[in-house]
Amino acid sequence: MKVRLLLATIFAIFLLSPKVAHAQLGSKAGIHILHPGEVKDAVSLLKTNNDDWHYLTIPLPLSDLNKVEEWKSFFEQSKVQKFIPIVRLVTKFENGSWQRPTRKDIIEQFKFLSQFEWPIEERLIIIFNEPNHAPEFGGSIDPREYARVLRFAADWAHTENKNYKVLPAGLDLAAPNSRSTMEAFNFLDQMYEEDQEIFSVIDYWNSHSYPNPGFISSPYQTGKNSLSGFKYELAYIKKISGKDLPVYITETGWLSNSLTNRWLESYYRYAALHIWSDSRVKAVTPFILHGDPGPFAGFSFLDRENLPTKQFQAYQKTILTVPSQ
Repeated sequence: MKVRLLLATIFAIFLLSPKVAHAQLGSKAGIHILHPGEVKDAVSLLKTNNDDWHYLTIPLPLSDLNKVEEWKSFFEQSKVQKFIPIVRLVTKFENGSWQRPTRKDIIEQFKFLSQFEWPIEERLIIIFNEPNHAPEFGGSIDPREYARVLRFAADWAHTENKNYKVLPAGLDLAAPNSRSTMEAFNFLDQMYEEDQEIFSVIDYWNSHSYPNPGFISSPYQTGKNSLSGFKYELAYIKKISGKDLPVYITETGWLSNSLTNRWLESYYRYAALHIWSDSRVKAVTPFILHGDPGPFAGFSFLDRENLPTKQFQAYQKTILTVPSQ
């Protein structure tokens, strides 16, 4: 199927769809963390003046499979603090890329996660990350192989009898077709060509709807590389499979710099009231709580002294002023 024609159809569906009534941000709010020990800092951001449940997106790398007590504590604290984990499977970083998962890797990660008591009945699992970037999938782009990985992981998860709910890897919606990246809907087309039931084995959609280009665009933009990118993805899934999927936006947010800092508060508020208010959106976990020092310092909600950044202040004020009903 031709990507250009498909996107035109999707865009028409998007334009003709009824407007979604405004909802409140409230318990949709969450944050993306990197380590199990960051629960305490997540509390300082998310647990404001209400008793809502909130979401934590967290990676589980293969290197953590010997850290049973650390992860046991993470799940226990999450239950006490009313945090719903969204666990993303991760392999190991070698030779400039994240290694492709083997079936053994996937089985071992599910065995590890199955030993813990989770905060709620549903156990949300993301099957790896942005495979339309070569460094995220063993150094090369292979949508057909990713479809096979997703199929195996979903089938295994659903036979575990632990109420796992499977989300696919979020894709980079701003990626072009190049030697190291593939345009997202081209990637999805090739997954579908490999396995025409692939979108039937997942339970929920996962989106990385960033304000692109450059992570600095206003929330008023409506293209597929904008904060509203998830709407194009959901329209695609509906067209290709007939499924109406809820969506978890597990990465989003602005790069903090001189162009965005003065607008962050109004940007988050607009997004909460007019974009994330879509009834299909179940969670929003901006990237990232602790990113400083490091390559993600511009996205970090806490600085290297563990003090709140402009990101923290703008997002927390949004949670406070656009609370749950």
